[in-house]
Amino acid sequence: MNSAASQLSPFSHRGFRHYLIAQNCSSLSFQIVSLAVSWQIYAITHSAFMLGMIGLMQFLPSVLLALPAGHLADQYNRKTLIVTGQVIEFLAVVGLIALPLLSWLSTPALLALVALFSIAKAVEGPANTSLLPALLPAELLSKAMATNQVFREAMVIAGPMVGGLLYVYSPEAAYGVAALSYLIALVMIATVRYIPVALTRLPMTMKNLFAGLHFIFERKDVLGVISLDLFAVLLGGVTALLPIFAQDILHTGPWGLGALRAAPSVGALLTGVWISRRVFTRHTGLIMFGCVAGFGVATLVFALSHNIVLSLLALVALGGFDMVSMVIRGAMVQLDTPDAMRGRVNAVNSIFINTSNQFGEFETGVLASVLGTVPAAVVGGVGTLVIVAIWMKLFPSLRRRQQLTQSAE
Repeated sequence: MNSAASQLSPFSHRGFRHYLIAQNCSSLSFQIVSLAVSWQIYAITHSAFMLGMIGLMQFLPSVLLALPAGHLADQYNRKTLIVTGQVIEFLAVVGLIALPLLSWLSTPALLALVALFSIAKAVEGPANTSLLPALLPAELLSKAMATNQVFREAMVIAGPMVGGLLYVYSPEAAYGVAALSYLIALVMIATVRYIPVALTRLPMTMKNLFAGLHFIFERKDVLGVISLDLFAVLLGGVTALLPIFAQDILHTGPWGLGALRAAPSVGALLTGVWISRRVFTRHTGLIMFGCVAGFGVATLVFALSHNIVLSLLALVALGGFDMVSMVIRGAMVQLDTPDAMRGRVNAVNSIFINTSNQFGEFETGVLASVLGTVPAAVVGGVGTLVIVAIWMKLFPSLRRRQQLTQSAE
C-alpha cells in the first residue's frame, strides 16, 4: 500500500476494486428498478401525480434520514451499514417480483416498496461515501472518485436501456435482473477488507446530529466547496427546461430531447476517463473555480443557441466541466474531514446536493414562467459566474489551494 507501484492506480487496491463493482451493480439495479416501477405505476394509473409520488417517496427519506444516517456512519461499522442497507434493497426488489404472484399488485403496494427501498438507500448513503477514503491512499482519492463517477455515468446511461429492454419481456424480468445485480453487489461489498477505527459511542442527541453542520461552518475550505456547489447548481441547472428548448427553440422531436438529456452524461463520462488517470498537484483551487465558471459559460452558450449541434456541444462541455469540479470538490471535502466526522459531514453534503438539484429545477421552472425560457437560462449562467467571482473573494484560501490534501495558509 505504501509502495510507489501500488499508488499508481486505484485498481491496484483490492478493496477499491470490490467497492467499485459493488457500487456499480447497485447503481445498475437502482436504474432498472426506477424505470420499471415508474412504467408499471403509469400503466396502472395513467396519472402524472402518481409518477410525482415516486419522486416524493425517494426524496423525503434522503432528506429526513440524512443526519441520523450520518451519525450512524460515524458510530458503527460502515461496511455493516452498507450491507444492511443493500440487503433491505434486495428484499424490496424481491417484493416487487412477488406482488403479482401473490395478487397484491397495486399502486400503494408499489409505492410502499419504493419507500422501503429509498429508506435503505438513505441509511447506507453516508456510510457508502465515507468508506471510500479508507480503502486507498489519500493521493489516489481523486483518481478513485473520478473512476467511480465514470462508471456511475455509464450506469445512468445503460441502466434505463437495460431496464426498458427487460420490461418489454416482463416487469418481473427487469426486477429479477436487478435482484441478481444486488446479490453481486452484496458479495463484493461484504468481501471488502475494512477495519473501522474504535470510537467512543455518542448518543444521538441534537448536538451530535448537527455536529457535521457545525464542523462545516468551522472549516472555511469545506464550507466554501459545499456552498459553491449548492448555489452554482441552484442557479445554473437547465435540465428542467430541456423539453421546452427541444420543442420550441431547437425545433426537434423526442429523439432530440433524448440526445440533449444524454449529452451532459457523455461529457462527464469522457472527462472522467481523462481525469481518472491524473492527480491534481498544482492550482487545484483555481482549476475548480475555473470549471464552475466553465459550467456557467456552457450554460450561457446553450441558452443562446438555436442550433442543435451547438446546443449538444454546450451540454457536453457543461457535463465535462461539472465532472472535474465535482471530483475536486468531493475529494476536498473527504480529505479535509477527519474520519470520525465523515459520515455526518457527508450527510449534510448530501442534503445540500439533493436540495440544490430538486429545488434548482423548481427555481428554474418558476423563473422561466416569469421571464421566459431563454432569459431564465441566461440568468442561470450569469448567476453561476457571479457566484464564482464572489466565492473566490470570500474564500481566498480555497482560491490559493494547490493540492487536494493541503491548503495555503
